[in-house]
Amino acid sequence: MTVMARSLHMMAFGPLFIRSRGGEAVPVTGISVEVKRRPRVHRAWWVAAVTFVAIVGAAAFRATPSVLIDPLQGEFGWSRGTIGAAVSVNLVLYGLTSPFSAALMERFGIRRVVAVALLLVAAGSGLTVFMNAAWQLVLLWGVVVGLGTGSMALALVATITSRWFVKRRGLVTGVLTAAGAAGQLVFLPLVASIVDDGEWRVAALTVAFTALAVVPFVWWLMRDRPEDVGVHAYGADGPSPVVAVSGGAGAAAGRALKVLFSAARTREFWLLAGAFAICGASTNGLMGTHFVPAAHDHGMPLTAAASLLAVIGVVDIVGTIGSGWLTDRFDSRRLLWVYYVLRGVSLLFLPSLFAQAVEPPMFFFILFYGLDWVATVPPTIALCRERFGDADAPVVFGWVLGAHQVGAGAVAVLGGVARDRFGDYNLAWYAAGVLCAAAAFMSLMVRPARGASQAPVAA
Repeated sequence: MTVMARSLHMMAFGPLFIRSRGGEAVPVTGISVEVKRRPRVHRAWWVAAVTFVAIVGAAAFRATPSVLIDPLQGEFGWSRGTIGAAVSVNLVLYGLTSPFSAALMERFGIRRVVAVALLLVAAGSGLTVFMNAAWQLVLLWGVVVGLGTGSMALALVATITSRWFVKRRGLVTGVLTAAGAAGQLVFLPLVASIVDDGEWRVAALTVAFTALAVVPFVWWLMRDRPEDVGVHAYGADGPSPVVAVSGGAGAAAGRALKVLFSAARTREFWLLAGAFAICGASTNGLMGTHFVPAAHDHGMPLTAAASLLAVIGVVDIVGTIGSGWLTDRFDSRRLLWVYYVLRGVSLLFLPSLFAQAVEPPMFFFILFYGLDWVATVPPTIALCRERFGDADAPVVFGWVLGAHQVGAGAVAVLGGVARDRFGDYNLAWYAAGVLCAAAAFMSLMVRPARGASQAPVAA
């Protein structure tokens, strides 16, 4: 009988006995067996938790542009088009940094990349208090913060879920994606309140200190792979495949470009990238940047408009987590079709809902639109994983996210130009609604991978 068997026998039935040569039963003693108990909470959930906090910290600065447009215009005299250009640089870099950050995480580790990214966000946000020219706004708000937040973009979500989870991937993707909305929920009303008192610099410093506060948690709790702490991914039967990237940052950039060139030869990549570009145009680019000033144009107080945008963040948490749950169970293409159609219809009605006060129809729009804000992310990541494999999916999604942010950046500028040219944002809302219909049909055109079930079975 093995030592483990003896140990189990003693725990279940008492001491073991063996027969001596004389036939007498002699108890077996002195056997020491070390039994390791599995932790009650799998380490993957702790990694997911600290990732959630890091994304919330990054989202803090992302929540501020819409409430800073009027104060910056009032103090420096910059046009909305000029300020929108800085936002555009931020949004585009947020997306274009993402695929390279995914490759950098493979080379240098998730923990180091995320910690450095948070420091960049803190530096960019903090230094804005000293700016006095538009180019400094573009440099700090656009470039520095864009690089920092881009390194913690949704490619981080794809990396964490691919490495640490086999079961519950869709659900975890939804929860981590909702972290951005949670950051918006936590900070937008606070920042709006500070800005309303004429203290936009205090708001910028608040964001900087928040990003700094998250760094110790990332360094303490986050790990790169399950094997680093002696476990397998949640729901996995064995170790996860490791993508080895030797060399420095150049090698990581080379891998990001190699994956892009491979994916770009497929029709599915361009369909996903095109649809996600429209997603960015109709969310971060238009609503995230211009909703508050558009509402303020109709006489709505700044704090009330910002609070409505924060409510979108609240509802989005529910919608995105629910979308992750649905992604584990239904065809991602059909989910995207439904999401884009509903978003497009809601945007077509928005121009008629603005008023000096928050009327019930506007509040209903906020609830309806909020459920759909980033619900597109879990099924899009799932399609990237299905079409391009676990190893390449984070980098591929990084490029798809780059398209998302290019769309967002373009509309951040065009929306401001439309407002300067026509005196309102109506054309921007209508154009976004029509584009969402195109994104819905592009999503349906994505062909499922061979042998893949169109209705995933929940793990």
